[in-house]
Amino acid sequence: MRHTWRWFGPVDKVTIADARQAGAEGIVSALHHVPAGEVWTPEEIARRQREVATLPSEAPSGLAWEVVESLPVSEAIKTRTGDWRRHVEAWTTSLHHLAAAGIEVVCYNFMPVLDWTRTDVTWRVAHGGTTMRFDLVDFAVFDIHVLGRAGARDDYEPSVARAADDRNATMSDADRSRLSAAVNAGLPGEAEVGLDRLRGELARYAEIDAERLRANLIGFLEAVAPVAESLGLRLCCHPDDPPFPLMGLPRILSTEADYRAILDAVPSPANGVTLCTGSLGARPDNDLPGMARRLGPRIHFVHLRNVRRETAGVPCSFHEDEHLAGDTDMVAVIGALLDEEARRRAEGRRDAVLPMRPDHGQDILDDLARGAQPGYPAIGRLKGLAELRGVERALASVAGRR
Repeated sequence: MRHTWRWFGPVDKVTIADARQAGAEGIVSALHHVPAGEVWTPEEIARRQREVATLPSEAPSGLAWEVVESLPVSEAIKTRTGDWRRHVEAWTTSLHHLAAAGIEVVCYNFMPVLDWTRTDVTWRVAHGGTTMRFDLVDFAVFDIHVLGRAGARDDYEPSVARAADDRNATMSDADRSRLSAAVNAGLPGEAEVGLDRLRGELARYAEIDAERLRANLIGFLEAVAPVAESLGLRLCCHPDDPPFPLMGLPRILSTEADYRAILDAVPSPANGVTLCTGSLGARPDNDLPGMARRLGPRIHFVHLRNVRRETAGVPCSFHEDEHLAGDTDMVAVIGALLDEEARRRAEGRRDAVLPMRPDHGQDILDDLARGAQPGYPAIGRLKGLAELRGVERALASVAGRR
């Protein structure tokens, strides 16, 4: 696999020099400062490429921007309201500009309103480091008591709603503010989704269920996948994170069946999957090694991380575990992906090597004082990449001896 590293641009407290020392072979990035629905211009793309190619010392980095994550899909497109047609045109124009710049893999997501959702981004783990966590009761506190969403209580098991009432009664205003900030945490350059804006966005989805949202995604792909295929690009949709409905919003990419519906509806080879073992691993009914094998021909990008489910069923509480710990058999997943690469080489596919990145990571050692983007520490990801690379090389070595 191709070992890549997510970098958020010059605002990122983990530098390109750090990524190179960690062993990255390529960079995953995006133009987070460009609003959703607007065109990524050749000039802005070229600027990011120069930033990736240059160390802070201004010496060449030897790295290149290889994968886009993410080219944002606007809420107008997801809901098919307002300027959604103009936004689709801007998205396809951006594809032309990315292809002209030599970038072939474009990751995106179709999650309504919020990208990823956690209730704590600095949860202390046993070894003294911190990690990101989703606590179902805390989220119910936010939904029922902080946001005050109409009908929220009915979306939770009675035991969870009662536990949320009890927890809310013991929380201070500062506790609720920290919880709200964690739930609304965004990516660098993106505006925080405050409570008033969040309520407004939720209202846009009042009449949109999973069936309609899925139809909107299929319609979007029918428009953009032929363009991507003609340009030699590979589009790959990231799964829901977490992979179950939140705040009454539909989720349509949480299971293998969800992905199969989208892949079958738009069979273009440009329409593919971002296999994120962390997002999908938060559901006990997702068989990650099996999904890697069965969806393999349409996987265009891989995120390898692990989560530990703390409660049973769906939805559940979970936290980001070490890359080789947690509930997902990472060795089996990597084995399936290596088999897929071998199959592609035998077919002569030009995309035989899968781009992979160590997704997220626990904050350890100097990470604890660096204050990097939640989930994206330097040392925690370096550790994860080293472990994943070790598994990959061991499996490849064993296969070579057969």
